[in-house]
Amino acid sequence: MAKIRLFIDHPLTLGQGIALGSDQAHYLSSVMRQGVGDEVLLFNGRDGEWLARIERLAKRNGDLVAVRQTAPQMDPPDLWLVFAPIKKARTDFIVEKAAEMGASRILPVQTEHTNSERIRQDRLQAHAVEAAEQCGGTFVPEVTDLLALSRLLDGWDANRRILWADEALVGPAATLAGLKRGPWAILIGPEGGWSESERARLSAMDCVTRISLGPRILRADTAAVASLALWQAELGDWN
Repeated sequence: MAKIRLFIDHPLTLGQGIALGSDQAHYLSSVMRQGVGDEVLLFNGRDGEWLARIERLAKRNGDLVAVRQTAPQMDPPDLWLVFAPIKKARTDFIVEKAAEMGASRILPVQTEHTNSERIRQDRLQAHAVEAAEQCGGTFVPEVTDLLALSRLLDGWDANRRILWADEALVGPAATLAGLKRGPWAILIGPEGGWSESERARLSAMDCVTRISLGPRILRADTAAVASLALWQAELGDWN
């Protein structure tokens, strides 16, 4: 079985020809030293995973043909991760782990105490793609551009419940038993903590469930992974 996996924005069906862009052609020819006749795995987020054979390969372009489907499309649960960006490397980590752990959408938000005032949405989206390529997933979550938390909550659909990892609730870790499946979002705050006005607004929303992540205050990137694991184990596709 081929070990190279690539995300490609192209329909995938039996016998389908796929034209490679310059970055992917360079990766296959110059980095991975592939050639005509070699096989790679492809996915597009819609049609599952496919084995494809290299028909032509140059440094800046090439052509593949889809040979057979190797895995069906597997979409994640309807789970969003909403988080306040932190330092670059740790924000990258959050996006990568969210993609690996089955978030369907990743939303960076600006809070009153967010340390980072801007993000590179295209770079974070590329990290999500790389995570999906490496973990064997067939779905790539959308990473949205940075949005003010207040604006996001203004248009919030109350049918999507929010699991709020609140560092003020230090104590025994939460159990999610008894909560209903359905559309959810996990909310992770900034390193600077929540403002009083943000706390008041979240506490007043009927769709919000506050949880503790244990007896120690976790860093934002650790809290994101812990929250995703708790939710997936109880309400997601891990069971």
